Amino acid sequence: MYTDLWNHALALYARPGVEAACLELQAQGGDVCLLLCATWLQARGVAVLDERAQALNEIAGPWQREVVLPLRSLRQQWRAAAQNDVQLGAIREQVKGLELQAEKTLLERLHERSRQWPADSGGGTDDWLARLAPEPARHHDALTQLRVAAATLQDAEDGA
Repeated sequence: MYTDLWNHALALYARPGVEAACLELQAQGGDVCLLLCATWLQARGVAVLDERAQALNEIAGPWQREVVLPLRSLRQQWRAAAQNDVQLGAIREQVKGLELQAEKTLLERLHERSRQWPADSGGGTDDWLARLAPEPARHHDALTQLRVAAATLQDAEDGA
């Protein structure tokens, strides 16, 4: 198992179908960084507690609203114009890099907040994805796809 959230997120995101599932969940109002964190916590066997979920949401919500979403919005606004303007295209790529760095920073902050949470020795950890996904995404096929990909990644890491 990946000991840090960033490497777990990279490995999971690279699996077939995960990028598309994450983008669909994002369209449903999901925070992809939070959902990737959920899969990491689930793999570590960390128990879902309301105060833990609230702590993660308190980190992710403001960062998404104030940093990630403005960068994403700007990048998306420039999509069409950048196709015909090489200089704007280069600047758009820089904004895309900033957006990725902002998401990495969020994952690092989520990791730091949750890294000391112990694994549940009782085996019952509930479902982090269900807890951190927004209501419209909780029964969406994309969430199921993310859950299956995370379990498959975990099995591969465990050598199953």
